[in-house]
Amino acid sequence: MNTQHQLNNTGGLLLNINENARKVIFAVCIVLCLMPFMSPAVALLLGLVVAQCSGHPYLHLNHKATHILLQISVVGLGFGMNVHSALQAGKEGILFTIASITGTLLFGTLMGRWLNIEKKTSFLISSGTAICGGSAIAAISPVIKAEEKQISVALGCVFILNSIALFVFPVIGHYLNLSQTQFGLWCAIAIHDTSSVVGAASKYGAHALEVATTVKLARALWIIPVAFLSTFLFKNKSKKVSIPYFIGLFILAMIANTYLPVVRFMSPYIIITAKAGLTLTLFLIGAGLSRKVLASVGLKPLLQGVVLWIAISGAALYAVVHLA
Repeated sequence: MNTQHQLNNTGGLLLNINENARKVIFAVCIVLCLMPFMSPAVALLLGLVVAQCSGHPYLHLNHKATHILLQISVVGLGFGMNVHSALQAGKEGILFTIASITGTLLFGTLMGRWLNIEKKTSFLISSGTAICGGSAIAAISPVIKAEEKQISVALGCVFILNSIALFVFPVIGHYLNLSQTQFGLWCAIAIHDTSSVVGAASKYGAHALEVATTVKLARALWIIPVAFLSTFLFKNKSKKVSIPYFIGLFILAMIANTYLPVVRFMSPYIIITAKAGLTLTLFLIGAGLSRKVLASVGLKPLLQGVVLWIAISGAALYAVVHLA
């Protein structure tokens, strides 16, 4: 099944090369992504180029690899953060988080009905936009018994918009002269996936990264109540909810960095490794966006995703500028 799925995704590539050549190109790109000069945005762009030109030779492993690598990288970034400033950032973001998640889920439900989008697909797109992108979709899809096609459409929609956000948000932030706190809050609320949130914030500044990561991970905990709510909305009480345990490790890393001098000595090296892992994660996400994945999304689900994203981005930007 996995092999067939992999073969089906090699069609329509711009380069007609054999499997070994594809693997060599892919390996070279991975090495480049681990170099200090490679930025998250360029890594994502490189992944998108690979997806269209030579293809991802290990596509069937991509989702699991990005999931694990992102979690490890986020925990590593915790070693560069301070508990006290993180708590302050969390307090600033809690009201925005509650309001934006509730508003996005309600607006997404109404849009899905108006556009006549299949109910589970619409709910997955809304949940991914409201909470934390692919992680929320992965956690909620088994709870509502979503089919593979519905999950693929939602993930494709979220990852396309994530890719755009990684490039667009820093430009807008600098144009509007947002402070690092404002930009970090905006990223955490308005960008779907943790990988793109961290990628965009890291380009803006160290404090923006701290604020964005802390608020985004606090936001990710909302997977749990939303997943429980989903069991009632879709009348399914047999599935367990997947809890993001890595957030606990992130908190432990922050505590260790704040109170243990030995850990603070090692932290710069851990952070360098974590940022390299994040850059590689974004390359793998880009490499997974093949032409087939992009085409499978469909116009109406993509329209729902775009409108939801613009709405939450605009509202969050107004809030952090005028209310924060």
